[in-house]
Formats: sequence, structure tokens, C-alpha cells
Amino acid sequence: MDTKIKIPDGITPYYSTNLGFLVHGDCLEIMPQLGEVDLVLTDPQYGMEFQSNYRIVKHDKIHGDENLPLEEIKMAINKAGAAAYVFCRWDNIYEMPKPKSVLIWMKNNWSMGDLKHEHGRQYEIICFYSKENHVFKKRIPDILKYRRTGNIYHPTQKPVGIMVQLIECNKAVLILDPFLGSGTTAIACERLNRQWIGIEISEKYCEIAAKRIEHESKRPTLFKGSLEVKPKTRKQIGMIKESK
Repeated sequence: MDTKIKIPDGITPYYSTNLGFLVHGDCLEIMPQLGEVDLVLTDPQYGMEFQSNYRIVKHDKIHGDENLPLEEIKMAINKAGAAAYVFCRWDNIYEMPKPKSVLIWMKNNWSMGDLKHEHGRQYEIICFYSKENHVFKKRIPDILKYRRTGNIYHPTQKPVGIMVQLIECNKAVLILDPFLGSGTTAIACERLNRQWIGIEISEKYCEIAAKRIEHESKRPTLFKGSLEVKPKTRKQIGMIKESK
């Protein structure tokens, strides 16, 4: 089967490979130009204006993190022909469209938060929306244990392994991530030889994602299933200003 992706007319990619393409822009404007995809896998901003106080070198605040982007999330879910996975926090669940079920990403340590009046949170929620055409390749449990990434490239960076597992367990050829961030979903698709579309509103993170995906696409097939290898950091990564 030919896995080379077809780029729709009117779409100008920021970066592309044989399997997928990244678009720099607002997903509310880009998604209507796309056809149906098989699977949506995405990690939108949680509406909490997150900026870690733990890091010595801090990331910029996430674009649009003042509110949970419900309109974008609903549009993305509707684009999925088979299923959608959407990461969120425990307090987002009341606003999210009702999922078929939820999965838990259990981390290797817990957050700080309110040290006097709140238990240390060690998980994030993944809302799962299955459609009539959904088929599992392999049914997995709803507790997924992966170490935190250290957020090297993005303030809420997810492990490549968890994205690989979520994609691999479903029968899906084309995967969409409308909040691509630093490119983790696309990297997982490259490893699994799945087609992908990524949208990212920040030019800074488009550049970071492009370099990570380029590094992944050039890795020998023999190593595609192995742990993530970090590419050498380019000076330009920290110098590209956020788009306004």
C-alpha cells in the first residue's frame, strides 16, 4: 500500500514527510479544509495558564491557555471517523463532551499543587470517543504507566511511548493532532508508518516539531520502535519568537 500522504489543495505545509504534514495556523481555520481522518490524538491546552515554577529555564506560556478550547476539541472529535483521544485535567472533565470512557496516564511522580490541602496528583486523563466504525487492533487497559518527559521541548510534553501505544491499538491509517505542540504525535506516527496531519499555532513550536520529526524520519527502520533519541538542540529553537 502506498503510504505517501496527499496534501489537500489550498494547504501550504510548514513541514512535510512522505507520511504527513505540519500546518502553521489556527486549527479552527485549518480543520474545515481537511477531510475526515481515522483517528484524532491530541493534547490541547487545559485552560490553566500553566507555567512550571520548577524549571530553571522556563518555557513561554502556552498560546491560548486562558480557557479550555472546547470549540476546537468538538470540531476535532467530529473529524474522527473511528475514534478520538483527548488529554485533559481532572477538572476539565466537567466541561468536556461526554466520552465513551476515560484512560489514565499514571506518571512516575506527582505534582506539587496545594501542599496543605490537596493530594499530590500523579495522573492526567485521556477522554476516549469511539465512533460506529471504530475497531481495535489490540484492546489495552485504561491505566497507562509512562515516565514524565522532563518537558525538554514543550511545557506539557507527552511521552512518545504513550502516543505510540494509543495509535497502535487502533485500526487507523490517518491520524490528526490539531494541537501538535513539539510534534510527539507525528513522531509516534512516523515510527508506526501511519499517515499524520499536525496543526500548531505557534511558529516556535512548529520549528521545534519540524526538527524532531525530521530527525525521526531519518532514523533507520531497525530503530523505529526503540526509545526516543533526542536530536542535537539547535540554537534557533530558543530564539524563534511566538507568533502573535
